This record gives sequence, C-alpha cells and structure tokens, in this order.
Amino acid sequence: MTSHGEHRRDLGDFLRSRRAATSPEAVGLPVAPGRRVAGLRREEVARLAGVSVDYYTRLEQGRHASPSGAVLDALARALGLDPAGRAHLHDLAGPSTARHERPVVQRVRPAVHQLLDSLRDHPAFVVGRRTDVLASNALARALLTDWDALPPRRRNYVRWLLLDPGARALFPDWPVLAAEAVGTLRLDAGRHPDDPLLNALVGELTIGCPEFARWWSDRRVHERTHGTKRLHHRVVGDVTIHFEALVLAGEDDQTLFTYSAEPGSASADNLRLLSSWATDPGPAGSRRPRDPATP
Repeated sequence: MTSHGEHRRDLGDFLRSRRAATSPEAVGLPVAPGRRVAGLRREEVARLAGVSVDYYTRLEQGRHASPSGAVLDALARALGLDPAGRAHLHDLAGPSTARHERPVVQRVRPAVHQLLDSLRDHPAFVVGRRTDVLASNALARALLTDWDALPPRRRNYVRWLLLDPGARALFPDWPVLAAEAVGTLRLDAGRHPDDPLLNALVGELTIGCPEFARWWSDRRVHERTHGTKRLHHRVVGDVTIHFEALVLAGEDDQTLFTYSAEPGSASADNLRLLSSWATDPGPAGSRRPRDPATP
C-alpha cells in the first residue's frame, strides 16, 4: 500500500533525479567556468519554472501537497521532459488512493485474437499492465519466445527480457533495450503505485538481474510507441524490425505491438522463412514448430 507521504516522496525523488540528469546546456542556460554541478541546481529549476526556490525545495523534499497542473507543466518544461516523463510527473503528483489494489485480471477480446492470428507475416502480441503478455501470434512466439508454453505469471515482457538468457542472446543491443523496458515498467508503477503484482515483479527483478536496481533507481521513464530493433535469431539469423505500438480502444492498459521488416530486405526474407517454419504443421498434423535446419 502506498501512503500519501510515500506518494509525495516518489514525486520528490523523480524531480531530484531528473534535475541531476539535466545539463544547463540542454535547457538553454549558460555554464559558468569552473562549474562543479553537472545537473541543474534547485534555484535554476525554480527560476525556469517560475516558482520560488522554497516552493520547489518543498516539492523535492515531499513536504508539499499536490501542485497544480500548470505548475507541473512548467516543471516539465524546465526539466526538458519528454511526453512520457511529463505524464509520469502528473501521475506521481496525483492524489494517492492509499489503499491496496486488487490484482487486475486482463483478458483480450476474441476479435483481437482473430486479428493476431490473421497477421501471419507479422509478429504481433498484446501487452497489458506490468508489461504482461496477454496474447501473441505464432510468428511472435517463434521470433521471441513461446509465451503460451510459460506459466501465466511468467508471461511478462520485462521479466523475460531481463531474466531469460535467450533474450540477452537474441538482442545485440540488449543493454539499451533492457534499460528502456525498465523505464516502461517505471511508467506503469507511476500509474498504478499500489499494484501488488508489480511490486512483486520489481522484487523478483531486483534479485534476478544485476543491472535492474541501477536502472530502477535512476527513475527514467520510457514509453514504447514506435522504433527499430535488431535481433539475431538462432534459426534464421539477423533480423531488423520496425515496431508500432497501437493502443486498443475500449480496453484499459492494453497495447498491440506489431513488427515488420523493410520490404525486399534480407530481414523480410528471414521473417518469411521463420513464418513458414512457425506455421509448418509438421508430421501427423502437429503444429509444433520444426527447425528448418533439421532434416
């Protein structure tokens, strides 16, 4: 359960971490020779945001009630926050329910399952709260991991990415992707501070992944909207994919991720090969994937 005091401390910790990570040059301030502070000073943030130094100090120290939306927007501009950081700031400053949330069981609509299955040439999957993987198609399971074969509590994208050795081997840029994924989890924690399943996941990751504690304490947030990823698949080799995150209307906290490769590229050829492997019915009508390198 998150108390009101803890909620305000989270806001202060986030402001302090972003202030320390923001250089004066990034927000248009001159840098005096011999300056020893890498980030911004409190008085600099206060001046940029148009608030008093005392007021800002009390925010950082968790000694002030929730600030107004206008003040939060001014602080976001002063700290150069991106849209995800701005949203996280507002989440942390909102009123805390100060109660223990009941775990939410999310389900994917049948029509969305049908859509996933129809995307035979594109890996696709639905992610919910805490980055839980709620549904996936055959090509996504062949490219990443077989989510359906995992126990329900382990069907979580960040958990897989940080704790599964196969995930580290799959992504050449694993440290960057993993740190961003932790930022996505941090964003979810701001929206749902009293989620017991999320708190349990954070504890598991803290114990199981040496890098997690550092990324989590950094308090950076990240929202996956679109981008590019490089993969090295054990069967088909190198694949570069473009991903899009599509929020499912009418469903709280459900996002459809689709992957695609540049038409005519080697990556597209490799995805096509993987698709034929993933959908090969195999002997006796079984739909178990068969390694194409196996005779």
